[in-house]
Amino acid sequence: MAVLAAALVACRAGASEAAPIGEIRFGLTPVFLNNDLELLARLQSYLERATGHPVRLITRRTYQEITALLTTRQIDAAWICGYPFVTHRSELQLVAVPLWRSRPLYQSYVIVGNDSEARSVADLAGGIHAFSDPDSNSGFLVTRALLAEMGVRPEGFFARAFFTYGHRNVIRAVASGLAGSGSVDGYVYEVMVQIEPELTGRTRVLRRSEWLAFPPVAAPRTPLDETRLAKLAGALLAMPADPDGHAVLAMLRLDGFAREPASLFDAIAAKVDLLARAG
Repeated sequence: MAVLAAALVACRAGASEAAPIGEIRFGLTPVFLNNDLELLARLQSYLERATGHPVRLITRRTYQEITALLTTRQIDAAWICGYPFVTHRSELQLVAVPLWRSRPLYQSYVIVGNDSEARSVADLAGGIHAFSDPDSNSGFLVTRALLAEMGVRPEGFFARAFFTYGHRNVIRAVASGLAGSGSVDGYVYEVMVQIEPELTGRTRVLRRSEWLAFPPVAAPRTPLDETRLAKLAGALLAMPADPDGHAVLAMLRLDGFAREPASLFDAIAAKVDLLARAG
């Protein structure tokens, strides 16, 4: 219990506090599937042993807050989303990309209640829609780009749209009827099907996007400390072969992390460009 309590305190601690010498500060956004204390404690414990450095896990409510810590070089690295990675590509470097079902890819889902009669996104006009985060690829950008291709904006298409600031919260909003539809991370949804089937069972997938780059681990282009960053990257890449690392991956339903070219995110960048042209 003491270890779990310590993990919670570490996660809630502000990034502006003076860092112990050699500490690795690793940010986690709402793309992180689970804020379970056991998972956080095991992740922190593995990273500390694998890197030989103290590790502080830093969480925030929004993607924007963690991205700001990265671009202002207040943290060593963070697991962010492909959307902010693309929009801040000149300021960030790609560290590693998670592998889900053996690939560094995932999809965005549009979900509806299981009693909905909708058969396409066009059928959702005039309804209430739940987005995850304004800086989320799967929870906002993909659907926003799709609507732009249809010649409409969310505020002109839906009667109301709101942000839940969490993919699980999108699922909960749709399952409870608070929203008629929602945009959600397909990886999170599929894992929720396994661990909370009674919740996802009240929803169904209306649309799956094309396969897109999985939310990456990124770091400032000029790292706080190159040696610390290299050790963190090495620890992530070595997780499948380490019993403790493998256990953390199993909790996340991931296969590991891999080095991938930044071009993997070009399809997301194309959606960002589409929105810029649409205005």
